[in-house]
Amino acid sequence: MFRANRLVLAHFWVAIVAFAAAMVLGAWQMYERSPLSSGNGDPELYYRSVTAHGTVMAYVFPILVAMGFGYAVSELSLKQPLIGRRWAWAGFWLAIVGTVMASVPIAIGQASVLYTFYPPLIGSPFYYLGIVLVVVGSWIWVALMSINLRVWKRDHQGEPVPLAMFGNVAAAYLWAWTSLGAAVEILVLILPVAFGLKDTIDAGLSRVLFSWTLHAIVYFWLMPSYIAFYTIVPRAIGGRLYSDTMGRMVFVLFLVFSMPIGLHHLFADPQVGSGFKFVHAVFTAMVAVPTFLTVFTIVASAEIAARLRGGKGLFGWVRALPWDNPMMLAVTFSFVMLGFGGAGGLINMSYQLNETIHNTQWVTGHFHLIFAGAIVIMYFMLAYELWPQLTHCEPFSKRLVKTQLWTWFIGMLILTGPWHWVGILGMPRRMAGFDYTASALQSMAWPVVVSTLGGVVLLGSALLFVGILASARSSGQPAAPFTFSVAVHMPKRVPTALNGFGIWVALMIALTVVNYGFPIAQLVMLKGTSVPAIPVGAR
Repeated sequence: MFRANRLVLAHFWVAIVAFAAAMVLGAWQMYERSPLSSGNGDPELYYRSVTAHGTVMAYVFPILVAMGFGYAVSELSLKQPLIGRRWAWAGFWLAIVGTVMASVPIAIGQASVLYTFYPPLIGSPFYYLGIVLVVVGSWIWVALMSINLRVWKRDHQGEPVPLAMFGNVAAAYLWAWTSLGAAVEILVLILPVAFGLKDTIDAGLSRVLFSWTLHAIVYFWLMPSYIAFYTIVPRAIGGRLYSDTMGRMVFVLFLVFSMPIGLHHLFADPQVGSGFKFVHAVFTAMVAVPTFLTVFTIVASAEIAARLRGGKGLFGWVRALPWDNPMMLAVTFSFVMLGFGGAGGLINMSYQLNETIHNTQWVTGHFHLIFAGAIVIMYFMLAYELWPQLTHCEPFSKRLVKTQLWTWFIGMLILTGPWHWVGILGMPRRMAGFDYTASALQSMAWPVVVSTLGGVVLLGSALLFVGILASARSSGQPAAPFTFSVAVHMPKRVPTALNGFGIWVALMIALTVVNYGFPIAQLVMLKGTSVPAIPVGAR
């Protein structure tokens, strides 16, 4: 019996409603920046919208999905009731209160600072306090995942931790550590200014602290999708997981390599020395290792499924894959978008090539392909997979689900392709509008119109997703027991290092301290680095 279903369902529904609202804002922003608009809109309204869209998509939506999915994974994979459900509800309500507290200042124009906080701009203190409450709510989830795993290991000494829970706890530990950077930035640097206790802020140090969070948060976003890749996809397409060990290696490598790389977002910042920028660029390349291992393992798992269906030959098995299965479509689309986005990331991480595309629409295209593309499409599948467990609903229409996946995939390619192109041409991001009659912008007009149409397609796909879930009807029967993928060779025992996190958390902390310690200490000790704060509305 799935006892935490109401808890999980609450997290998912709030996440989905927030996601749908952010999608409406995103489509409006696309229109406002395009030649289709009159260009007479209020730029301040645009930046309000961008702040709301980014805050929901970066913090509220993925955090609530990770928390809800994490509670489900804990109960379903460990086969024990979730320990600490009251605390879990407390974390949920903290996140809700924080979301509302942050949303109100945005809506009334007192916090148009974008989701990166963008110092020396300073918004309402209630915006930052709202973000802090969301994060604190998520830290309760981190603690509960650790406690539930510890209790299970106490009762199952020597047994391998189920792979889904192993990845789940890895995600929790990654989030706890990466969120610390932005938390320190808010509590130590931003809030004293927001409350009027100071009128200057060290913008350079603020950006370095935020970079602690800025890139590793992407891998926290990825973790639910990767858990699905390893523990749901092989079963859903009728096969087996190629390697349980490979999954464990990937999850711990994300802990080690995804944290000490954030300074590659600050290549244009003069406050950080070029030596540490280069070190972070090297570590950014290393984070591709777990991604390549995942692509190999999941493709191998798909081949197993195809050969079990009668697939023959070196590549003939591809035709035997269950292409009418929505999960097969989703993982294929996710890998295609992950490939395109990752290729663009090679430019972003390059100390030299980054100069070409820094702060252009190229960057917007890159992170939308990775998050909104490769990651969110798997979030859709998590919801479709869990909904029968949560609501005892009848199976969803395959035709509708596949339509929703196809429109999301096509819309994302239409949206991001032109963004990459105009980024190469030099179009800046974070701009409320452009005069496309100017000679320098005329060649960018038609790609921007195309990307706007992609945004409309994506909005339609998002609304279809919400509609599919909202139309679920109870079957009146208990759901079949939820199962995770079985590996070809299920391990009876695994090495201690791959059944716990002690050494990996230590490495994660140590590498972060090495890669961030000196730059942060140097900036803290420098004198005269603070600049006047700019209250929102005064710019």
